[in-house]
Amino acid sequence: MQHDLIAQARTWLAEDPDPETRDELGALIEAGDTDELAARFAGTLQFGTAGLRGELGAGPMRMNRSVVIRAAAGLAAYLKAQGQDGGLVVIGYDARYKSEDFARDTAAVMTGAGLRAAVLPRPLPTPVLAYAIRHLGAVAGVEVTASHNPPRDNGYKVYLGDGSQIVPPADGEIAAAIAAVGPLADVVRPEDGWETLGEEVLAAYLARTDAVLAPGSPRTARTVYTAMHGVGTSVLTAAFERAGFPAPVLVTEQAEPDPAFPTVAFPNPEEPGAMDLAFATARRAAPDLIIANDPDADRCAVAVPDTSVKGGWRMLRGDEVGALLAAHLVERGVSGVFAESIVSSSLLGRIAEKAGLGYEETLTGFKWIARVDGLRYGYEEALGYCVDPEGVRDKDGITAALLVVELASVLKEQGRTLLDLLDDLALAHGLHATDQLSVRVEDLTVIADAMARLREQPPTSLAGLAVTSAEDLSQGTASLPPTDGLRYQLEGARVIVRPSGTEPKLKCYLEVVVPVADAASLPAARTRGAELLAGIKRDLAAAAGI
Repeated sequence: MQHDLIAQARTWLAEDPDPETRDELGALIEAGDTDELAARFAGTLQFGTAGLRGELGAGPMRMNRSVVIRAAAGLAAYLKAQGQDGGLVVIGYDARYKSEDFARDTAAVMTGAGLRAAVLPRPLPTPVLAYAIRHLGAVAGVEVTASHNPPRDNGYKVYLGDGSQIVPPADGEIAAAIAAVGPLADVVRPEDGWETLGEEVLAAYLARTDAVLAPGSPRTARTVYTAMHGVGTSVLTAAFERAGFPAPVLVTEQAEPDPAFPTVAFPNPEEPGAMDLAFATARRAAPDLIIANDPDADRCAVAVPDTSVKGGWRMLRGDEVGALLAAHLVERGVSGVFAESIVSSSLLGRIAEKAGLGYEETLTGFKWIARVDGLRYGYEEALGYCVDPEGVRDKDGITAALLVVELASVLKEQGRTLLDLLDDLALAHGLHATDQLSVRVEDLTVIADAMARLREQPPTSLAGLAVTSAEDLSQGTASLPPTDGLRYQLEGARVIVRPSGTEPKLKCYLEVVVPVADAASLPAARTRGAELLAGIKRDLAAAAGI
């Protein structure tokens, strides 16, 4: 067994094109570190609906140039089998370790396979790549990014020519094509022959961002902005300048791309501590709101002044921002369909219904939301908002930021704030309070065991609320294809449990709806909502054994 493992590692080493991972793997072989080698060669990094994502390092279970070249070769074979020979593949990348190398390898493989390849001019936000696919008439797009994952990770996200991320059956067919790739020496990789795009693609994207704003709308709200050590700063500040918003005050420690993400444990605005520097900057600059992007700038976080919380600033939940943007678009008189994933707040459906607009729920992920017929606006609770589906069929943290700041400006002219509008929505539709129970694991069997336990013994009540229905979403529903998840309806509440598609996490999404009689009842409703969420979280953790 040990001999086989060493032989397998030596075979991999012999065709690894990267001196860094060759040295790393050679050292493991030399040291006879069979535990680490076993982890690296326990299988292959699986290509799914999120593409590839994993820790950087040598071996088939890590992200490295060998794995990326195979992924690119499989994607090229799939595209050619679909009759797309000679078609254009656009490639974007973020500022993480190895991202530019992976983008260049992908361009070389596509060129060698008889496709045309064009690489974005520098590390840019993921939505610029999503925009460029349709703008340039490409047959596919690749974005090298691990979004908000830890610094040691990278990833590989695939879009097809409609500008949306892949969904089944394409993901399975691409995975099969990757598995069929032979020795790396047989993958043709020329030294050149692809195009490096100029700034005109970014200019076209920025010109498109104007479309999300109402002509002549107020542009007065002042912001503090953090790019979370990612690629957002130059694009967001350019978009703000075009729109006529005041230049944001930058969180200087996090403004420039840095793959080490030195000031945060996780470069995700939702993670504890990630927004501390932004809050400190806001306490000095006294803006109307804080805007944060994640490192590839497809997500947008918002924080607002709130004297009732320690430090005077509060992060809005993704569901709160999702409802605020929906209300703003309704006020502007938009038409079309509003859509969200099943893990997001049911408030969006109520807003759409009252406005006479279409509404759809989808599985988790913008790969599903972006495909809704007639989509005008889509969002997901994990800080993702699609506010210009004709331009970008994916979440876009730049255009979402523009729309949030426009709304804040409109309210500012009225002497009101985003919190005032949230109060209005609670009075109109009931208080929709959401929270998440999220458990990060080292051992993935913990997640499998929790899901099995809940399937075998579903809870009958949570926080004293009776469970009125329990659905196993792996069976599919009348409106949703199968997915690994569980949904519980309670009296005045809803719970969804699912494994994360991109991180080693079990995620439980909680929502309670508390009726509100009048403005004076709001504080009591908020207290009741918080108590119920805490109780559901406690009882669900016990039921799942986590």
